[in-house]
Amino acid sequence: MATASSTSTRPRISARIGGITESATLAVDAKAKALKAAGRPVIGFGAGEPDFPTPDAIVAAAQAACADPRNHRYSPAAGLPELREAIAVKTKRDSGYDIAANQVLVTNGGKQAVYQAFATLLDPGDEVLLPAPYWTTYPEAIALAGGVPVVVQTGPEADYMPSVEQLDAARTERTKVLLWCSPSNPTGAVASRELTEAVGRWAVENDIWVITDEIYEHLVYDGAEAVSMPVAVPDLADRCVVLNGVAKTYAMTGWRVGWMAGPADVIKAATNLQSHLSSNVANVSQRAALEAVSGPLDAVAEMRAAFDRRRRLMVELLAAIPGVQVPTPRGAFYAYPSVQELIGREIRGSRPQSSVELAAAVLEHAEVAVVPGEAFGTPGFFRLSYALGDDDLRTGVGRMAELLAEAK
Repeated sequence: MATASSTSTRPRISARIGGITESATLAVDAKAKALKAAGRPVIGFGAGEPDFPTPDAIVAAAQAACADPRNHRYSPAAGLPELREAIAVKTKRDSGYDIAANQVLVTNGGKQAVYQAFATLLDPGDEVLLPAPYWTTYPEAIALAGGVPVVVQTGPEADYMPSVEQLDAARTERTKVLLWCSPSNPTGAVASRELTEAVGRWAVENDIWVITDEIYEHLVYDGAEAVSMPVAVPDLADRCVVLNGVAKTYAMTGWRVGWMAGPADVIKAATNLQSHLSSNVANVSQRAALEAVSGPLDAVAEMRAAFDRRRRLMVELLAAIPGVQVPTPRGAFYAYPSVQELIGREIRGSRPQSSVELAAAVLEHAEVAVVPGEAFGTPGFFRLSYALGDDDLRTGVGRMAELLAEAK
């Protein structure tokens, strides 16, 4: 006998949730790990995750926190008061942005901060200017919050950064927010101080909010400077939300601690949302984060030096592949080469017609996992993370180079 549920014409999944696509970067990483577990020597360039262990002092703080009964109970939804204060102090130290503890909300990783920022600011139909290439989570979070992403295309000729003229051309009466990410995921581009100031002034003049993602602030090279937009343009501070976290700087991706900082009324509203959504971040992780943001940056400097060495090696190896064009990234830990010249050419009996198909061929024949540019709003590119060991980096790019050299 048929049940009522089996004969219902109502959708089983809501349109809001059913419209969300899986994170492309996590999907590539999961597939690479599954193939490796099955015995294939896959090298993965997909995940944006440092390969270093979390520094010992941070781990020790977490171990001590486990034995402290204070951490066995609920704590304030906005975060431990001492962590919020420490984040405010760290923010002033690292970027020059002067905020108070009540302007900080501690979140379950940077992704929760991204979603809650959009959910707090957007009403249905509000538009968000989204420069592409963009991190794969941004458009999904905007749509889930009821907003409309308006993509502003950029390219390597402009160092993957939008001009004020492009932003103004995309602006409409429904534009409420600009998403800004520098240093950038996926490109590694770093906006100049001049561009940051110009975009910030434009946002003030047009009454537009800015959500600025600063999670890669410490990972800059070749003299590049990570400029915080509300510092460059103080008049923007009342309409700006800064996103950050411990994941990339301190090799703490699995600890799940991020934060959003901004005007007190916005942080209060976002805290109300989080109080119903997830309550407090795990206290042990918060104690670890407290040690991270309060401690010295020595380990960070060591990791940055390693990333810098790998960055230069990856660019050198990619640039030697015929048909691959690669700008030199100056931030984060990604390279974003163009593979447009290789699309449609024959490789091992097939002609990939997109960077998605080309990435699939690279995984199948070279056993190397990369993320295609379609995931970031710009087909014809690959994103490769160089946050992995030097030997794997050299071997992986070498395998990919051998395969792509066959293109004809």
